[in-house]
Amino acid sequence: MAQTAAPANATRRLPQQRQSCSAAPASSPRPDLAPGVEDAWWRDAVVYQVYLRSFADGDGDGVGDLAGLRSRLTHLAWLGIDALWITPHYPSGGADGGYDVCDYRAVDPELGDVEDVRLLVEDAHALGLRVLLDVVPNHTSDEHPWFRAALADPDGPHARKYVFAPPSEEPPNNWRSLFGGSAWSRTPDGRWYLHLFSPEQPDLDWREPSVAEDFEETLRFWLDLGVDGFRVDVAYGLFKDAGLRDNPGTYSPTLFGHGDEQRHTWDQPEVHAVWRRWRALVDSYPGQRMLVGEVCLADLDRVAAYVRPDEMHQSFAFRLLKSPWDAAAFADGVCSALTAFERVGAPVSWVLGNHDKDRQVTRFGGGAHGLSRARSAAMLVLALPGSPYLYAGEELGLPQVVVPDEAKQDPIFFRSGGLRAGRDGCRIPLPWTTGPAAGFSGEGSSVEPWLPQPARWEELSVERQGADPASTLTLYRTALVLRRELRALGRGPASLERRGDVLVVHRGDDTTGRVSCWVNMGHEAVAVPCDGEVLLASEGSVTAGDGWVSLPASTAVWVSAPAGR
Repeated sequence: MAQTAAPANATRRLPQQRQSCSAAPASSPRPDLAPGVEDAWWRDAVVYQVYLRSFADGDGDGVGDLAGLRSRLTHLAWLGIDALWITPHYPSGGADGGYDVCDYRAVDPELGDVEDVRLLVEDAHALGLRVLLDVVPNHTSDEHPWFRAALADPDGPHARKYVFAPPSEEPPNNWRSLFGGSAWSRTPDGRWYLHLFSPEQPDLDWREPSVAEDFEETLRFWLDLGVDGFRVDVAYGLFKDAGLRDNPGTYSPTLFGHGDEQRHTWDQPEVHAVWRRWRALVDSYPGQRMLVGEVCLADLDRVAAYVRPDEMHQSFAFRLLKSPWDAAAFADGVCSALTAFERVGAPVSWVLGNHDKDRQVTRFGGGAHGLSRARSAAMLVLALPGSPYLYAGEELGLPQVVVPDEAKQDPIFFRSGGLRAGRDGCRIPLPWTTGPAAGFSGEGSSVEPWLPQPARWEELSVERQGADPASTLTLYRTALVLRRELRALGRGPASLERRGDVLVVHRGDDTTGRVSCWVNMGHEAVAVPCDGEVLLASEGSVTAGDGWVSLPASTAVWVSAPAGR
């Protein structure tokens, strides 16, 4: 990066008015936390989400699998992450990308077998990586043996494991499926069964003790195999209003999360007892095993309730995932999460992308413009205290792909009658090389991937970007290496300021040294102070000199200052 003076006539200075918040250092004493928790690996781990079917194909059938993932573990270790979370690998009915489970203690033959999981964990541990599996306790597949037995015998023990209602002319209430339409479907004998997602995903009734007992056996099965923990799908679900009362409103996907409009389907008080039991079970194993919950609630204080000291270790903070590219929105997303989670002594688990939302590059405007913003957003999140979760492909700057209707597989598209595009576009198989199918199925394989890759996908491949010092992959790796090396970016104190369209995160203290991340979310270049070293810039257009950094629109920079300054 060129060391030139920032031209005062070309760069405006920062406004004086400030909005700010801060977080105490992770090392601050917390007498309510169990011994060892304050220093646990998961408090600031960088976790990489693997959408298994789209990561890497090891057997040449066009579908990503465990063998393919094992073959790419060295890449993830090189990238600099601490752990990987693998989306469901279980036998499935195929209605929702594996989130409709038929057998929780097995592996879909298309993806491998239990021995592949054991070998994956063994290989990952040898590389210094931890492994989290996805567990889906809110619902099963309609092909699960329990549900089949429940349909066959309405008075049998398995019928008590699901939410059924007696025959009637109309559905029992006004509850809606998140995938569109009513949340109720009829059985052949006229009963109604609940499915808050697709009809192929019947909801379990967690008031039936045998459900809880069986899931605890599932956790033990995988923990005994050596996995390091679980991402818990729909952790704010499980229990529903016992009286099946109507909800007062309808949820919109544009909201930050569920709120009072669906008070009878989500976030019931009984669910917290489940997480206390699961926490005790997981903590009984050596090696700091952990739980991270998917908790999609609008009120962050209610989200934080899931990570009180005796419940889950982490729960996702989704506010940034749905925030526009706007300094005020990002500042609110960061400050509200830091405040809520600090009250319960938990780290924030930051999310900018996942398998359910459009890719960042596209959300932030698309093209070069959207890519610059996505690169800057990554630098911001990697500078924050807590645990960033990165979705596979973000490190390549992948855009959202427009999938032809005839190739779509997401039930959201079909349940909405085509009104919603669905999530296939963020699940396109990754580009690894410049070879056929961008190397997804290995060198020399010409098999078509399970979702179609767009033209010129190979131009974004790991092979090509790894050789480019200005690529998004290089930016991510450099940031991850710095995050691990610099004490200030680990567990030191943090504060965030918004000054107009500019955000700055200050990390560290006199002991650890100080690092600041500046992000320009406006439309004009700004000059920001730099009394130390420029550590990393999101773009080559960022220039520095004479104690200032010239930060063009949609760019970011990390700068350091020596301890004691």
